[in-house]
Amino acid sequence: MSDSYRQLTEADTAAYYPLVHAAYASARELGIKFDAATADAAQMQRHIATHGVYGMFRDGELVASVTLRYPWGPLPGPFGLPHIGWFATAPHLRGQRLGAKMLDWLEQAVLRDQLRAPAYSLGTAESHPWLIQLYEAMGFEKVSKKDLGKGHITVYMKKNLDAQHAR
Repeated sequence: MSDSYRQLTEADTAAYYPLVHAAYASARELGIKFDAATADAAQMQRHIATHGVYGMFRDGELVASVTLRYPWGPLPGPFGLPHIGWFATAPHLRGQRLGAKMLDWLEQAVLRDQLRAPAYSLGTAESHPWLIQLYEAMGFEKVSKKDLGKGHITVYMKKNLDAQHAR
């Protein structure tokens, strides 16, 4: 078993679409209106073209992905920091900590080594039954809440990337 990471390109849409669609199935079932849950292939291709979308490949298969929205990009986060947008892991590999591995790589290779970011943020639905606790376990802290008109309250969370955690 071999894992590798890289930034996705529009040519990866054919692998990206089914991963994101499967990963967000539970959100759709819960009635949570995350944009990624209903995006079609064309929207996902535009998403890859306009944001930093990174993938984790296991033996050549895309098994996890995370989007970085940049403060200078078309959809900046709320704090002037890199912001996690769509975050997906393959449901058939649940329990293997793919999301944690993906974020560990992103923090080191992109956020620290390339961007020199002091911190980054994400937003999730307050009503989701387990995501807030998962992100807190990964070191994120709740910062604020906002109603973005999507049918749920968005909880914004931030993770500091201080020097003591650098590798």
